[in-house]
Amino acid sequence: MVTSTAHVRRIAAEVPDPEMPMIGIGDLGVLRDVVVEDDGRVVVNLTPTYSGCPAMEAIRADVLARLAEHGVHDAEVRLVLAPAWSTDRITPAGRAALRRHGIAPPGPAGSGPVPMQLTVRCPQCGSPDTRELSRFGSTACKALWTCSACHEPFDHVKAL
Repeated sequence: MVTSTAHVRRIAAEVPDPEMPMIGIGDLGVLRDVVVEDDGRVVVNLTPTYSGCPAMEAIRADVLARLAEHGVHDAEVRLVLAPAWSTDRITPAGRAALRRHGIAPPGPAGSGPVPMQLTVRCPQCGSPDTRELSRFGSTACKALWTCSACHEPFDHVKAL
């Protein structure tokens, strides 16, 4: 079976992130590259959001299963750690999906060692009158914030 790189990329890109299922790994920027070799073997390169991300094994299995559902059985998923993933890799569509589901998307990663953001717009009401409750939210890559205007708590993806 001859499979185009673009076709395989579309299939893999739609695999949802297990910790934020409203966004596919393509829009999250975790999908680094797809190669269809001359012999038809498919290699999918993923870059984790951080090197110890516990979701990577689930993502690997989900990518292989999704490819198999589409007739791609000779496939391998490789983890690529360099260059490191950055929140700047999240697409505009991915940022919009996060916002629609009550998660504040990150701002620009910045160039300093510890990105600092003084406020985050509430994904519920849009108010900038928010504050961080905990540097760690429902997952290690998110922080827990609350809105003073609508009083709703929300996750914020940390800028990396």
